[in-house]
Amino acid sequence: MIVGILKEIKAEENRVCMTPAGAEVMKHNGHTVLVEKNAGAGSGFLDGDYLHAGAEIIDTAREIYERSEMVMHVKEPQRSEYGLIRKDQIVFTYLHLAAERELTEALIKTESVCIAYETIQKDDGSLPLLIPMSEVAGRMAIQQGAKYLEMAQGGHGVLLGGVPGVDSGMVVVIGGGIVGTNAAKIACGLGAKVYLLDMNLDRLRYLSDVMPSNCFLLYANPATLRDLITRADVVIGAVLVPGAKAPKLVTRDMVKTMRKGSVLVDVAIDQGGCFETSRPTTHSDPIFVVDGVVHYCVANMPGAVAKTSTQALTNATLPYAVQIANKGWKRAMLESPEIARGANVVNGKVTYKGVADAFGLDLAPVEKLLSASSAAGRSSIG
Repeated sequence: MIVGILKEIKAEENRVCMTPAGAEVMKHNGHTVLVEKNAGAGSGFLDGDYLHAGAEIIDTAREIYERSEMVMHVKEPQRSEYGLIRKDQIVFTYLHLAAERELTEALIKTESVCIAYETIQKDDGSLPLLIPMSEVAGRMAIQQGAKYLEMAQGGHGVLLGGVPGVDSGMVVVIGGGIVGTNAAKIACGLGAKVYLLDMNLDRLRYLSDVMPSNCFLLYANPATLRDLITRADVVIGAVLVPGAKAPKLVTRDMVKTMRKGSVLVDVAIDQGGCFETSRPTTHSDPIFVVDGVVHYCVANMPGAVAKTSTQALTNATLPYAVQIANKGWKRAMLESPEIARGANVVNGKVTYKGVADAFGLDLAPVEKLLSASSAAGRSSIG
């Protein structure tokens, strides 16, 4: 298969979807790897590194799209790319379609095969291609929250860890998944007083065994949340519903009760955000203030630490990319339920329930498309 590695064009996105080491593995599996010129530069990987790994350097994204059977990105296709995507071409990247009607409709029109990193899911419910970026984003969330508590940044001047004789800051983390757990670990390590909320009692029991003593585990409900945020210095939104829009857990009225100069970090902004007052921001303009509360809502947080993020992402995505390239998307999905769950839009049909529900679109379960394709294949042979 011819696999295209595209340069990211979303604002301030420095990651690349595959390292030179990943390209070498694809090459060893018998595939041709096309890499757009300077695609890896933001992550510290030069064109010469890819050439040494056996890849071919291509000058333009247009040629990558024209020649490749599968194109890979980190972020979702941008408007300038919609017209370059071909029918039956595999698009393998983070898509987050439930928060993007325009992108969803554009991909439907292309009749391509769109496989989303974020909805590839194991039988145990885990999301292997979200985990590495969730780990990065969770850890970064506390760094950013701590920074924007500084008075020069608009915060109310609290040091999360405190000092001897002075109380530490208070962090509320909503969601005990990968993002929330990593955020809580970093906040605890700084010495903050951390409240971690989740609705899964089994998860809370597990976390109670592994988290440090300055992390307090609470069952998530509106009353508890309303109380905690009035006292919080930093609130981390870390709630994810796989493939669907994030629930709005913190309302505008709740934000009004928070202390002036406190900080909200919405890690769920890629999926629409879990604070009612959230809107996407960028690394160059990362914050805004609502009712005196600083909001940090950067939609591609791991892009700020591109080298770490690219290496972690390639480690996770490469085995799936190799499967798809080795077998083709149909056989890969038939043999791997994990990859089948990644199908979001296939040949003009929405195949992921969360996306269909978000926009009131018809759902075409990918299993039916695959079985129909298999039946058609047997019929033609007969």
